[in-house]
Amino acid sequence: MVSVVQDQMVNRDKAIKNEVILDGISLASVLPGPLAVNVVTYIGYQLNGIKGALLSMTAVTLPSFILVLGLSWSYFEYGTLPLVENIFSGIMPAVVAIIVIVAIRMTKKSVTDYKQWGICILSGLLLIWLGGFFITLGLIITGGLAGFILYYKSLSKQDSTEISPIRKKKNFPYLFLSILGAVIIAVIFIPLLAPPGMQGFFADIRKLMVVFSGMSLTLFGGGYVFIPAIQETVVQNLHWLTVREFTDGIAIGQITPGPILISATFIGYKIAGFWGAFIATIAIFLPSGVLMIAGTHFLDKFKKSNLVKSFFMGLRPAVIGMIFAASFTIGQSIEINWQSIVIFLIIFLIHFKYNVNAAILIPVSGILGILLFTI
Repeated sequence: MVSVVQDQMVNRDKAIKNEVILDGISLASVLPGPLAVNVVTYIGYQLNGIKGALLSMTAVTLPSFILVLGLSWSYFEYGTLPLVENIFSGIMPAVVAIIVIVAIRMTKKSVTDYKQWGICILSGLLLIWLGGFFITLGLIITGGLAGFILYYKSLSKQDSTEISPIRKKKNFPYLFLSILGAVIIAVIFIPLLAPPGMQGFFADIRKLMVVFSGMSLTLFGGGYVFIPAIQETVVQNLHWLTVREFTDGIAIGQITPGPILISATFIGYKIAGFWGAFIATIAIFLPSGVLMIAGTHFLDKFKKSNLVKSFFMGLRPAVIGMIFAASFTIGQSIEINWQSIVIFLIIFLIHFKYNVNAAILIPVSGILGILLFTI
């Protein structure tokens, strides 16, 4: 998702710079919640403050929410997921190709000397070799410290100017946070005030909100790290889903053009229908999104500092190395066969040579998956 957003916002619309994407990834990597949605929230805040952040967060999840809602209804009504496996088999090689191209283009724009090349390569290799959230966090901190050591003195000799404030931000909306807290408290205590016949329904709604908002604020490392934690909670502990239902729910989330954690919609639908899906979706994305907005606000206050600038000069190439590593890690999950190789090469060449929109290539790769994997 980050790769698609970078392709559209940086290369096509030229609305932001690569540095904004990389800084968003850096901040999202050290905060809890779904990384891609938090990066989009960061971009929205940079473009138009709190309104832009909330609009971006909504826009990036709403289409997937609608699709998953429809697929969930079909699944629980008829118990089938036609063509899902073949669609997913076609999409994954295309995703790897797009991520590789985005990383190459980011490298051309943001890695400017041999020191940054060294940080980039070392970061990618360490993440591939060791992996895990704590390694990611360590690479971010180490990359930033390396930038401070290598570039702070030279920056101090230059005139200190801000790189790219896109639009002046308003003061951080503390009132918004207060209202959000009041809404959460109200929803938690609604079952106590509900009519006798509705108490069970509202109790389910409350439980969905508590469970998924807790995950949103306490789990680090992105969607793929969330999956085993969610499975342990909703399958082993709460018995909301069977193992088969959970696996199918994750598959539904993965074939939609959005974050993996949109699978929360599927789980919520199983428990309490439409309103369960709605509450579960809000609970998994909104709390960490609000935290991301707060982090963005305070980060922007210090961005003019030469210390912070030097920190990011080391951190950005480290993040690019991590993006290369992500393509390798995702590639390892793909079964190597002639169909996967053909799809990878087709998408890579079309996107690299003709710069076709990545948002078009993803559904095209899904169609290729249906055609090639049914041969």
